[in-house]
Amino acid sequence: MDRVPILKLGDILIISIQIDLDDQSVLALQEDLADAVVTHGARGVIIDITAVEIVDSFIGRMLSTIAATSRLLDAQTVVVGMRPAVAITLVELGLSLGGVRTALNLEKGIALLDHVRGATP
Repeated sequence: MDRVPILKLGDILIISIQIDLDDQSVLALQEDLADAVVTHGARGVIIDITAVEIVDSFIGRMLSTIAATSRLLDAQTVVVGMRPAVAITLVELGLSLGGVRTALNLEKGIALLDHVRGATP
């Protein structure tokens, strides 16, 4: 099973999804991320889905679950790099990703986390 790497940038964790996620890799990612948030005292999580071309309800629920778990551990989540077709599919599936902030790219995602946390640029 491939594991999704979790990178640390200051108090932000960055996950770049470059593989097709199956049930096992998603469960491993959720556990790894929760552990990393606590271990590093992360205040923000960025999930980069630029490489994700196709989504289904499973991926949508995964993003919502990761955001909810991170929020409970005092870290905000931003999903970046969503393609227009992915956004349309999520809407068509009825998945609004409640509680998940989005930004067009990594740079805007970091800026959004800084703004949400009240940091000054």
